[in-house]
Amino acid sequence: MNLGRYDTIIDVRSPAEYAEDHIPGAISAPVLGDAERAQVGTMYKQVSAFEAKKIGAALVAKNISAHVDELFKDKPRAWHPLVYCWRGGKRSGAMAHILREIGWNTETLEGGYKAYRRWVVQQLEEIPEKLELCVIHGPTGSGKSRLLGALKRAGAQALDLEDLAAHRGSVLGNLPDRPQPSQKMFESLLLKELGGLDVSRPIFVEGESKKIGELQVPEALMARMRASPCIVLETSIEVRVDLLLDEYKHFLEDRKTLEAQLDCLIALHGRERIAQWKSIADWRELVARLLVEHYDPAYRRSSERNFAHLAEARKVPIARADDAAFASAATAFLDRTRKAA
Repeated sequence: MNLGRYDTIIDVRSPAEYAEDHIPGAISAPVLGDAERAQVGTMYKQVSAFEAKKIGAALVAKNISAHVDELFKDKPRAWHPLVYCWRGGKRSGAMAHILREIGWNTETLEGGYKAYRRWVVQQLEEIPEKLELCVIHGPTGSGKSRLLGALKRAGAQALDLEDLAAHRGSVLGNLPDRPQPSQKMFESLLLKELGGLDVSRPIFVEGESKKIGELQVPEALMARMRASPCIVLETSIEVRVDLLLDEYKHFLEDRKTLEAQLDCLIALHGRERIAQWKSIADWRELVARLLVEHYDPAYRRSSERNFAHLAEARKVPIARADDAAFASAATAFLDRTRKAA
């Protein structure tokens, strides 16, 4: 599905449909709003298809007129858009007809969003087998995401699943300013990211569990990660505490939210231990306790069981919590890898 040849991709479905998932980069230009779509659907069921079509046609015409006037009025004669709706039928057909009549070379997506979604699922089953992955491991707070970023800045390829999922992958991993996308949107973003990578070169990715927050990593990618070679970060507990205090500083400003998240661990640790953690006033002590008593045992159980090549992983020491230390570690590792090749 070659979507890169269009100047603009236009999603004419309702705002709610667009919010759940859409082709990355597509603009929302609904021919029926959420309430309008519900109104037409209700009339179709309760009155007649004819009456519903009369109301729907008037609404569609009004909305397309507004989009032409507000979104498309400055587009040049050579503009080449792609329009899609749910099935590639009436909604996209109505928009495309008007745009063609104006004189723009407008295409519709055959099969609509449903065809696009089938393609996404198929690609996420097939592409992972082609990837040469190197999986970054290390206990919580060791700096895996920071090393991933440093490797990318040093010229390596990196796939940042936590950034795509808008989550840091732990019970405290919610980002305060970014809600997680839907599962379908996560998969659309993931496929777009994979499409921009060179499968003939190694790709670094952080070792993840099957779920990142509420989102599921596609099975084929998970299987490929678990069968791939690994590197392990060696980071002292002191540096890990420094890193976590920086990354989770929003909790320093909102202790109640932190304690609510800790309550999610009652089933694992019991109310007595959770109460002990909540009673610790010193942030460094609390983070160190959480690492030793919760995160590290969970990491050992999960990683050693699920990643076949972890025992033979190469070690990457992280000396400090600053960016320079990660840049140095990334450069040194890539240099060693090139010399060994």
